[in-house]
Amino acid sequence: MGNPEGSRAVEEQRQGPVLRRREQVQPGTTDQRLLDTEGDSEWVHTDPWRVMRIQSEFVEGFGALAELPSAISVFGSARTPAGTPEYEAGVQLGKALVDAGFAVITGGGPGAMEAANRGAREAKGVSVGLGIELPFEQGLNPHVDIGVNFRYFFVRKTMFVKYASGFVVLPGGLGTLDELFEALTLVQTGKVTRFPIVLFGTEYWGGLVDWLRNTVVAQGKASEKDLLLFHVTDDVAEAVALVSKETGH
Repeated sequence: MGNPEGSRAVEEQRQGPVLRRREQVQPGTTDQRLLDTEGDSEWVHTDPWRVMRIQSEFVEGFGALAELPSAISVFGSARTPAGTPEYEAGVQLGKALVDAGFAVITGGGPGAMEAANRGAREAKGVSVGLGIELPFEQGLNPHVDIGVNFRYFFVRKTMFVKYASGFVVLPGGLGTLDELFEALTLVQTGKVTRFPIVLFGTEYWGGLVDWLRNTVVAQGKASEKDLLLFHVTDDVAEAVALVSKETGH
């Protein structure tokens, strides 16, 4: 029953789990706003609606990837040109991972990501690309067989970790560093276990490793054992052997 006309203003309002009082009480009801045929369309840009979009991205990602075989996520720069040694190393890495029984997951873009996907596809393995909505992205590369595009970085990051048994990190920029340090933090804090991380390219990663050892660890911002959370190599076979050994694959 509705309140009779002229009744006292509502002092307390419950909207599901949300309690509103005094000046925060909203006119009408949730059902009323849902069923009204006219009104402001700004609701599609509100945070509660974004939660639904986020939830849908998790559902779609989980559904698409749940039946993957054991997989390794490969990261690297979108700016790596085709035909360069770095690109060819990515192709060989993708092939070798498939030969070792892994699916290959990348960010689905060009450059090093494309190289790893290409290697996986050419080896007739499972080639996965997890894309992201960016103003300058070029879409999923043609070597992706299973592709999922995401609006939200943090949902995409969850998929990289949840459905991979380890990371191999090719030379890359800020996005690659972001994924690398998130993985290192998850392993360091025990949020994930038995998760090998391999940095491919000793010359490229050497400066970073030196900085971690000589500055971060030396100043007590991390412990010496944290340097054991990752391996560095220039050899494709060694990279694959490292992730295979640590995952028990």
